Amino acid sequence: MPGLLDFRHLRARFGWGQFVMLSALLCCALGLLGFAWLVDEALEGGTRAFDETILLALRNPADRGDPIGPLWLEIMMRDYTALGSHAVLILIGMVALGYILFLRKWASALLLAVSFGGGMLINGLLKQGFDRSRPDLVAHLAEVHTASFPSGHAMLSATCYLTLGTLLAGVTEARRLKAYILGIAVTLTVIIGMSRVYLGVHWPTDVLAGWALGAAWAIACWLALRIWVAWQDRAGSGRSAGGPSAGAGLAPEGEARPSGRSNPAAPCKH
Repeated sequence: MPGLLDFRHLRARFGWGQFVMLSALLCCALGLLGFAWLVDEALEGGTRAFDETILLALRNPADRGDPIGPLWLEIMMRDYTALGSHAVLILIGMVALGYILFLRKWASALLLAVSFGGGMLINGLLKQGFDRSRPDLVAHLAEVHTASFPSGHAMLSATCYLTLGTLLAGVTEARRLKAYILGIAVTLTVIIGMSRVYLGVHWPTDVLAGWALGAAWAIACWLALRIWVAWQDRAGSGRSAGGPSAGAGLAPEGEARPSGRSNPAAPCKH
């Protein structure tokens, strides 16, 4: 009998769209559980030895202000970390939102706005609530002015790039290309988080918590929107014979909305 982790059996039983939704729900739950565990451990000091070991391993033992590796690596890490700054992420978000609005993809625009805006608000509130100090074990190689936990760069880059990745993957038919796009989004998120630890401005657990919560938030927004769009599609299909579609507001003006259920794995098609 196939086990619960037999992915081929699950795909055959639920269909690809439902399998993607279940996988996303599982990832969201794991991200929230991981964040909760890190909060409990980090704030009680249970991760102190782990954090210090990682930070010291990235510095010259004779000079904690000198990171390991050649000078070009330090310069590269400074450039990478800028990809997760508020200024860069807001710029990317506004450009992407403008493009989506020109296409009149209202559901995708809503996903982007809620994911970006909500992620920044949540991160700011959590930083103020936990008020964890920045690492004092090594010299900071980048300017910082806020609390440490959770890492804003790690959380917001996960939220930003994973959200954009799902939107791009949603208009791509080939599954290999979908995997490539999402892989790039994950890679950017990982590199940005690693750069924060390398530059000594975050404890490793700050970054892990930011990754976990940022991914969970991005996935939760995607799931909520997919459920809402599916409900709109069902309502529109049920009324198509006797009245206007309830979900017509999601389609471009002057363009008829396709009947039937939509593919829940394709956000940009609505």
